[in-house]
Amino acid sequence: MDERIIDVDGNEIIISVDGIDDIEIADIIIEDAEELEGDLIITAKYLNVEFGEVYPAEIVIEDGLFKEVIPIITDDDDELDLDYEGILIPGLIDSHIHIESSKLSPSNFAKAVLPYGTTSVVADPHEIANVLGLEGIDWMVEDGKKVPFDFYYAVPSCVPATSFESSGASLTSSDIEELLKRDEMVALGEMMDVPGVIAEDEEALRKIEAAHKLGKPIDGHSPLLSGEDLEKYISYGITTDHECTSFKEAIEKARLGMEIMVREGSSAKNMDALLDYDDRLNYLIEEEMAGRVLAETIDDAMAIPPFGLLVCDGIDAEDLSKGHLDNVIKKAISLKINPKEAIKMATFNPAEHYGLNCGAIEEGRIANFALVDDLRNLNVSKVWVHGELVVDDGEALFETEAIESKPSIVLDEVKAEDFDAKMGMSWINSLMDETTNVFAINAFDNSLITEKSEETLIVRDGVIQPDLKKDVVKIAVVNRYGGNNITNGFIKGFNLKKGAFGASVSHDSHNILVIGTNSEDMAKVVNIIREHQGGLVAYSSEDDICEVLELPIAGLMSNMDIDYVADKNRKMRAAINELGCDLTSPFTTLSFMALITIPHFKISNQGLFDADKLEFIDLIHNF
Repeated sequence: MDERIIDVDGNEIIISVDGIDDIEIADIIIEDAEELEGDLIITAKYLNVEFGEVYPAEIVIEDGLFKEVIPIITDDDDELDLDYEGILIPGLIDSHIHIESSKLSPSNFAKAVLPYGTTSVVADPHEIANVLGLEGIDWMVEDGKKVPFDFYYAVPSCVPATSFESSGASLTSSDIEELLKRDEMVALGEMMDVPGVIAEDEEALRKIEAAHKLGKPIDGHSPLLSGEDLEKYISYGITTDHECTSFKEAIEKARLGMEIMVREGSSAKNMDALLDYDDRLNYLIEEEMAGRVLAETIDDAMAIPPFGLLVCDGIDAEDLSKGHLDNVIKKAISLKINPKEAIKMATFNPAEHYGLNCGAIEEGRIANFALVDDLRNLNVSKVWVHGELVVDDGEALFETEAIESKPSIVLDEVKAEDFDAKMGMSWINSLMDETTNVFAINAFDNSLITEKSEETLIVRDGVIQPDLKKDVVKIAVVNRYGGNNITNGFIKGFNLKKGAFGASVSHDSHNILVIGTNSEDMAKVVNIIREHQGGLVAYSSEDDICEVLELPIAGLMSNMDIDYVADKNRKMRAAINELGCDLTSPFTTLSFMALITIPHFKISNQGLFDADKLEFIDLIHNF
């Protein structure tokens, strides 16, 4: 057999040439050269996201990294012989998300978002940490390793979030320092203990100091904070905020050095406010008058976002089945943000802020990237993670493993009378209905912010009654960690007409939260959640409605994939609509009624809570 030695870039290749013509030899040379030069070579147009330019290049990938990105100089695009039509963009990065809010495990979350071009997240696992502590965090990390996806984490800074509710675990400053030493932990998670930071609480400052010592950024959580208190909060090196609800609030924080995360999730949707065209225009006019606008025209300046990051924070499976950051970017574009700048907010910018070696198609960075049709429509056809093709024709090329359950609910069976808001013994023998004044939570669609409402309700046989005509229904929080204590209250804004619905998902401690028109259906909802060791339940004895999404993983996540969870979500929402509630994301909105770190009026298993005064208040009040 004849052999021929061929030199390829200084490397000798020995090939058999019996029966092979010169054309075939040339093909062999090319194939072997590609094997020598890198694991993968792609010739395509790509977005240089740092500088906002699109041009063709030969992209060489080796060992999961971009080895070379070689621009192709040409005067005629028609002469280009490209591997793919479309444009390669860096893999998208959601730099602030709580995976648990999707009701999916990390591995199933990754499989759900990869077809939309997301290849990395910075996840704050404080939901599961509040339930299971370090064990829960470790479980999240290990489950994420089963799939081709880059999970980075922010160490939960506030577990429990406050002392005004009961949770399943706690993380000390020593725990947090040890977690921050781990490579996958890239930041200290949102510092929700704003009063503690401002008051210079020793434990809060120890957590901050641990992050500084290890060179990890610190995420903020400071809704409506302003003035001197904001300045003091930021002075401790807190670098981000995702809770801004107005342009004015966001600009004040940005001017003080904060990186503003423009949030667009399932419940909290702040993009319209933060990227409002008129607000941005007035701001730019002020900046131009002060000589601080560098763009040649106002139109050019308006196309550049005033803030740096796009995030989801919390997104449910039903929304996630329709898209992820790709939809957030497209919405930013619809608000007159330059497409390249919008993509940069979910690629290069978060990578730079958190020190991630991804976010750009650039030599030495991790080869996470996607093929899209163009930069406006962002239709994703292929996705690579560490240089490996993981999505083709919009379909993930891998399967997820079965997920083990993580039981976490310690609760006796409840009774209907447990959900009666009672006046006391003096009312029981009353022969006629009386009235009393109560404080009620006033909830709003697509908002975490609530208000305190003053309501006059009827008392019958010593029990305060809801008033459906005034949209005032019952709400309760049940301690799921033992003790069986229950707080009863009233809420408006859900427009519930019959039945009840509830969940073992209620931020941040995730006690069982239930809302209803009557105590019997509320008790049934809680007992179903207890039976399944977690879940979402919609129930009405009047209409024989019972829909359940089981959440056996810490009462927060399903062990099923997105198709199952999204379908259950749709059925659940349809059932709740049948009960009269027409909120965009009723379960998501409900889950934040117990988030007592968000203004203004909330409920925990320990009582009704005034988040402004940081104190419990009585349900019954004389106005």
